[in-house]
Amino acid sequence: MKKRSLEERLQDGPVICGEGYLFELERRGYLQAGTFVPEVALDNPQALKQTYRDYMLAGSDVVLAFTYNAHREKMRIIGKEELLEPLNRQAIRLAKEVAKEHPEEEALVAGNISNTNLFNPDDPSSKEEVRSMFAEMISWCKEEGVDFVNGETFYYYEEAKIALEEIKKQGLPAVITFGLMGENVLRDGYSVEEGCRLLKEHGALVVGMNCFRGPATMQPHIEKIRKNVDGYVGALPIPYRTTEEHPTFFNLPDGGCACSIPTETTFPTSLDPLYCNRYELASWAKEAHETGVNYFGLCCGASPSMLREVAETVGREAVNSTYSPNMEKHFLFGSDENLQSHITSYKNKA
Repeated sequence: MKKRSLEERLQDGPVICGEGYLFELERRGYLQAGTFVPEVALDNPQALKQTYRDYMLAGSDVVLAFTYNAHREKMRIIGKEELLEPLNRQAIRLAKEVAKEHPEEEALVAGNISNTNLFNPDDPSSKEEVRSMFAEMISWCKEEGVDFVNGETFYYYEEAKIALEEIKKQGLPAVITFGLMGENVLRDGYSVEEGCRLLKEHGALVVGMNCFRGPATMQPHIEKIRKNVDGYVGALPIPYRTTEEHPTFFNLPDGGCACSIPTETTFPTSLDPLYCNRYELASWAKEAHETGVNYFGLCCGASPSMLREVAETVGREAVNSTYSPNMEKHFLFGSDENLQSHITSYKNKA
C-alpha cells in the first residue's frame, strides 16, 4: 500500500499519534525522571525501538522521533551538548526503521521539537536563541527525511509561533499543540483557542493541545478550540484524573498515599494511583471524536494498551487489536460453556 501523507490520512478519518515515551521509558528503566532527557536513543537504541514498535502496533499512525527535551539548552544543562546532533539524528533513524515494519501501511515519521524552558517574552535575545535551537533541530529533521514535524507542549503562544515559522522554512507540515498550565491561559496571555486559531492562520496543519491535563480538564478547552479553528484539531491528554481544582498533573494530590514521598508533589514519580483506566480514556475519545477532533493520542503516562483503546474507540483497528480484552474464557468471570460452574459461581466471593 502506498504510504499516505499526514494530510491524506486526516482527510480519510481520525489519525492516531502515540506519545508518552518519556514516562514509559522511565517506567521501563531507561530514562531518568527529573532531567527527562532522551539519551536512550544512544544508550539503549533497542529499548527505544521496541517502545516505538509497541505504540505503532497499538494503533499509532505515527512513529514520533523521541527528541523531546533533546535541544541545545537542555543538553547544555546536563553537560552533554556534544551529543545533541547524534542523539537527534539517531532518534529519527530508529523511528524510520520501525515505521517500515508496519505490516499494512508504512507509518509516518514525525520529527519532534518542544517547549525549551528558555523562552522569555521580555528578553529578545532568548527568542533568537530559541529560534536558533529550533532551526538546527528542524534542519536535521529535514535532512533525515521526516514526514512532518510535531511541535508540542508550548505554554507560550509566541514560542509556538517561532517553532511553526522554522518548520515552514524547511517546507514541512506542522502539528503544533499547547500545554496549558493551571491558570487556564497561556503564559503570554493568549487563550488556548486564540493561540490555536492564529497558528492555523499562520499555516499549521494541525493545532490543539497535549500533555499537562487529563481528559476531564483538557476536553472543555478542546471544545473551544474546535469552535474557533477551521481545520484539523489535535488532542493528546495525559491519562490521569485531573480535576477543576487541580487541572494539571503538576500539583495533583493523592489522599490515599500512606508514605512520605521525596518530591514536593506526586509529579512525576508518584502519580500511579491517579491513572484513568482505559475505559475512562475510551469515554473521552468518544466525546472528543463527536466534538470533531481529528488527531488523537495520549501523552505522558500512556501505555500502548491505553492508546489501543483510544484508537479502537474512534473506529480504528490496531495491528495488536487481536490482543484486546475478551473475558469470555476467564476462569471466574467467563461465560464459555466449557467453564466449570462451581468456579464461575464463586466469582462474587473470590
